[in-house]
Amino acid sequence: MANPINTLLRCFGIEVRRIEPVQYGEFVSLKPQGVAKGNVLLAYIVEPFLLREGEQPSQAHTHHTESLLIAQVFLNLGYNVDVIDYRNESFKPAKPYTFFVSARTNFAALADRLNPDCIKIAHMDTAHFLFNNSAAYRRLLELQQRRGITSTSIKEIEYNYAAEHADYLTVLGNEFTCSTYSYANKPIFPLPVPTPNIYSASPDKDFDRVKNNFLWLGSAGLVHKGLDLVLEVFSGLPDHHLTVCGPLDAPEEREFRQAFYHQLYEMPNIHTVGWVDVSSRQFIDITKSCCALVYPSCSEGQAGSVITCLQASLIPLISYESGVNVEEFGIILTDCSHAEIESAIKRISSKSIQDLEEMSRKAHEYARSNHTEEKYLEDFEKIIVKLGCEPGPG
Repeated sequence: MANPINTLLRCFGIEVRRIEPVQYGEFVSLKPQGVAKGNVLLAYIVEPFLLREGEQPSQAHTHHTESLLIAQVFLNLGYNVDVIDYRNESFKPAKPYTFFVSARTNFAALADRLNPDCIKIAHMDTAHFLFNNSAAYRRLLELQQRRGITSTSIKEIEYNYAAEHADYLTVLGNEFTCSTYSYANKPIFPLPVPTPNIYSASPDKDFDRVKNNFLWLGSAGLVHKGLDLVLEVFSGLPDHHLTVCGPLDAPEEREFRQAFYHQLYEMPNIHTVGWVDVSSRQFIDITKSCCALVYPSCSEGQAGSVITCLQASLIPLISYESGVNVEEFGIILTDCSHAEIESAIKRISSKSIQDLEEMSRKAHEYARSNHTEEKYLEDFEKIIVKLGCEPGPG
């Protein structure tokens, strides 16, 4: 059987000269063509480098793809790359490293073990944990005060001191996400979320038929991501329809299901699908039947569900804290109040068909220009070159 790492990286146009024996929790060593300039330690997601022949990287989260892309950048620039999992607490370096790139978890502990002249880059995929957690608990408290419900449907981030121990920060997000790290006074480089799912534009969408149809798409943490607010708003908009796609059956969402059972399963204008594979025909059909996405999350790095929906030509109605720029093709929610969400929904459904078609087209074009694997590779390489690394040939 062919070596799975060789096979996988050949898909990225990389030749690997030598592979160390690996086990989960240890490390994968990748070699560039020619003589290496130095060594890079990447502490992110190791699973994509351990795939068997014919297996594809998981699309459950973009960090699987990101790990491969970051490794590819350094290999293209002529560096050896050692890959470990970000949860590996026992790794002890046996060589000096020129660059260290790592997720926030265990960053400080790993950084302290490296040679002093190593350039340390913390890769942040969320807003800072203090911002995220305070916003998340505020949402839970507001829900409790509105409806007498105690829920734990949030995305809590463990505390860490990655920003304090890093020389530089790369941040998945926009100016909002970066602003939550500005206190550290470190150079910050934003990066675009790369979406593996690329959809064709929908020029044949009948906006006259779907202009009152909206989608909420999200993963775990339904209160965190504003589904409670959206359900409450649509409960008072009988002429507008909402499709809900998310992990409603997850055990941690039990209180949420009970509290919003009527809205989720008994209202004629709210259609609960549950979890949906965004690479499936089902998801494409759902997006063709909807005009826009409503996503009032309280904190993100850069919301992958929003980018996915932009790729699918949906008009975004999203919170500022979603970390996505919408320019002139969407609406940014500033306080995510019921009144603001309802007003945004009515503004979209009252627009002309021509305006809706143009906004949908621009959303798709923006995603295709700014949120692809190619754009992520290009932007990450520019960052590393700016930090003093010579670009590769070509």
